[in-house]
Amino acid sequence: MTAIAETSPPSAVPAVDSTNRLCVRLWLYAVLVTLFALVIVGGATRLTDSGLSITEWKPIHGVIPPLSEAEWQEELEKYRQIPEYQQVNKGMSLDAFKTIYWWEWGHRLLARGVGFVFALPLAFFWLTGRLERRLKPKLLGILGLGALQGAIGWWMVASGLVDRVDVSQYRLATHLTIACVIFAAVMVVARGLAPHSGGRAVPRVQSFAGWLVFAVLVQIYLGGLVAGLDAGMTYNTWPLMDGAIIPQGLFAQSPAWLNLFENPKTVQFVHRLGAYALLLLAVWHCVETWRGAPGSTHARRAVVLLLLICIQAAIGIATLLMVVPLGWALAHQAMALVVLGFAAAHWRAAKGAYPPETRVELRS
Repeated sequence: MTAIAETSPPSAVPAVDSTNRLCVRLWLYAVLVTLFALVIVGGATRLTDSGLSITEWKPIHGVIPPLSEAEWQEELEKYRQIPEYQQVNKGMSLDAFKTIYWWEWGHRLLARGVGFVFALPLAFFWLTGRLERRLKPKLLGILGLGALQGAIGWWMVASGLVDRVDVSQYRLATHLTIACVIFAAVMVVARGLAPHSGGRAVPRVQSFAGWLVFAVLVQIYLGGLVAGLDAGMTYNTWPLMDGAIIPQGLFAQSPAWLNLFENPKTVQFVHRLGAYALLLLAVWHCVETWRGAPGSTHARRAVVLLLLICIQAAIGIATLLMVVPLGWALAHQAMALVVLGFAAAHWRAAKGAYPPETRVELRS
């Protein structure tokens, strides 16, 4: 009689070889590239005020764009019914409408593409036995987050179709943050499958690296609020804001907490504070990691992370001073993803690679 059971390494044999890990990892890297493109196109869609150009949610039929002049006129007529057209873009020509339509259509097409790039290979790896058991719940969780993100995307768009001329900043920030959570989760799984040369870091370094990932996500959420309120278009000076280190009128609205989400001045100021806090955390992490293990792989990665955050801060300041030109704003968003991805990979590396999944035959 033969049975299969989990056991400790001594008499164990690898159940999943390094080739399978490499294939899964390369697939996840392809997912990361697609997600990166999706977030950048989403940023361009917001910055060009294109997000409300498609007023219906058609997950299947919506993949086909207008193919005739009559269909384009029909889409434009739907757009004419919403407040953004009536109060902001009244009289927009068909050619101008096509420009904003293509941005939103491209964003939605990429979102569908991410679903296929993730789900189809997942099914293949799963059904052919190439996935380690520990990965299955993680990857199913990411797939579920992706489905939720699609619903959140429409929930965001719907907020701008009736009483507003743009989408809710709350929903925009949520949509952006969930996309970044998915990006970070995919990076963590991919990095856990990669060979690790540095071993595991000490627990305090692992913990701090994890909190840095959380801090980056919080800063991205704050950036989503800034984008949703167009708060970066005002107070375009640095280091002073409205002529002061701490500007007046931060809590002009009542109740006071509302200013953190709806007062453009307060939202931009808090985003600035978040950047300073993240930079200080990265400096502290770098010093502590280097002090504990000078010259180690983890210490060198902490230095790289600090440098990436400094570059991101410089791009953010330049974007603000130039009053948010499209190219610089997209560079700022792209660099935020680079920082997040590296922080997530650094955290997973500090915890070490996933141990090989093993099985052993027990004979009786």
